[in-house]
Order: sequence, then C-alpha cells, then structure tokens
Amino acid sequence: MDSKDLAKYIEATDGISKPWLLVQLRLRKLQERRATMLPDAYTQELAEIHQDLMNLGEWWHGIEDEAFGYRD
Repeated sequence: MDSKDLAKYIEATDGISKPWLLVQLRLRKLQERRATMLPDAYTQELAEIHQDLMNLGEWWHGIEDEAFGYRD
C-alpha cells in the first residue's frame, strides 16, 4: 500500500484521530522518498518520527476499546 492509499484508508476509517496511523503514514512517505534523500537526512527524519512515536506513550490506557475499535 502506498502513501496515497494509506491516506485514503485513514480518511475512510476516521483514522485521523489515531496517532499511530499518522506515524505509519509518515513512515510510508519517508520510505517512498528514501531514494532521493541523503543518508543523513533520512536518518534524521527517521529519528524524528521514532521520537514522535515514543512521545505518544501509553495514552491509550483505559480506553483500549474506543482507541483500537474492540467490539464484543
């Protein structure tokens, strides 16, 4: 799935409010641009995405059903 398809999926499933999907979209876009980037720029951007993911922390504790769409 390329970044355009992933973006459409995120829109269609109201995933804009799900930060882990936005991180996934950023990673896909970075992967698509990798061949045109200098290695240091790629590494720096990857590190920034990783840090943003780590900053999400455990925000989902207590709202797992709502956040991840669990249904009985």
